[in-house]
Amino acid sequence: MKKALIIFVRKPELGKVKTRLAATMGDEKALDVYKELLLFTHNISLGVKADKFVFYLNEIEEIDLWSLGGYKKMLQCEGDLGEKMYNAFSSLFRNGYNQVMIIGSDCPELTTAIMEDAFKMLKHNDVVLGPANDGGYYLFGMKKLYTQLFKKVEWSTEKVLAQTLAACTSARLSYSLLPQLTDIDTEADLNSVQHLFFQNVAT
Repeated sequence: MKKALIIFVRKPELGKVKTRLAATMGDEKALDVYKELLLFTHNISLGVKADKFVFYLNEIEEIDLWSLGGYKKMLQCEGDLGEKMYNAFSSLFRNGYNQVMIIGSDCPELTTAIMEDAFKMLKHNDVVLGPANDGGYYLFGMKKLYTQLFKKVEWSTEKVLAQTLAACTSARLSYSLLPQLTDIDTEADLNSVQHLFFQNVAT
């Protein structure tokens, strides 16, 4: 199997990351949290046995933490989240990969083992999803590009996971679910996993 891991990131800039967190904690604290999340995501993804691609939102950072560990740097396309993910998946499937998985950089409960389990699940399923506690997902993997999974989805809402699962059922695609984890979007999210988050970052 030719496997690829996509990681969606933003350039860590003051006032431009974790805006919902910044609304209650301030821009500087939100930036600090995002930088720690990036470091955490880098550390847990290093051990994943797959080619790794970091897709930046607006511009590629030539020298940053993703310059270490063999990550290939790409740029996200224009459009909404669904269009960005579709484009990223499409580019890698066109390059011969037959297991492609995407994560963000917001989930301090995610582990290397969970990502490896997701690739194992793709051996026997068309799709694998990691449910997030906000109704979205922290991980999405496919064995080929299923265009229908990117249509009629209300991105960045609590309906994303349910609508994606409904699309899988409608298209008769088999899927498997990983454990439900917490994405950090708000101060309440951060407080619920803060002990785990900072412990993981420190190690």
